[in-house]
Amino acid sequence: MNWDWDAISAISQLVGSIAVVLSVLYLALQVHRSTRVAKLATQDAAATALRDVTKPLMENAELERIWRVGLEDLSALSTEERARFFHATYQFLKAFETIHFHYVYGLMDKQLWEGWHGLLRHYVAAPGIAHYWKLRPEVFSERFRRFVNSLEPPSEQRTVGTLFEEK
Repeated sequence: MNWDWDAISAISQLVGSIAVVLSVLYLALQVHRSTRVAKLATQDAAATALRDVTKPLMENAELERIWRVGLEDLSALSTEERARFFHATYQFLKAFETIHFHYVYGLMDKQLWEGWHGLLRHYVAAPGIAHYWKLRPEVFSERFRRFVNSLEPPSEQRTVGTLFEEK
């Protein structure tokens, strides 16, 4: 009779152990799925952040002109237009700082990041943004400043200001 209770107790412990292992595996699967959803949401938020900065440029011809001209020749803009260009530049670079932050913390797919990285290289090499960057680097995180300062300029800088120029 005593043996039966020992066997029942052992079987109960085995079943309990299996249940714990299955619970841990289930939780691991849920964490993996949750992490994947968080990454997708982060990548979408990054695209939305930059889209929110650039959308007004598509919808307003005057803002687009200020952005396009300011990228290449700040002296061609009035003081008021330069101020608008600098505001847009700040927002543009802040969106990229957030995208970079997401990549650094593993929330951005490497292939997507490479596209963002390539785009940023072109824009920070533009004379207008380069000038702004020299004036206001302290408004960005130290990590992002180091990253931007380490970027190699592209062999041919291409922004909306130069994209359609004949070479």
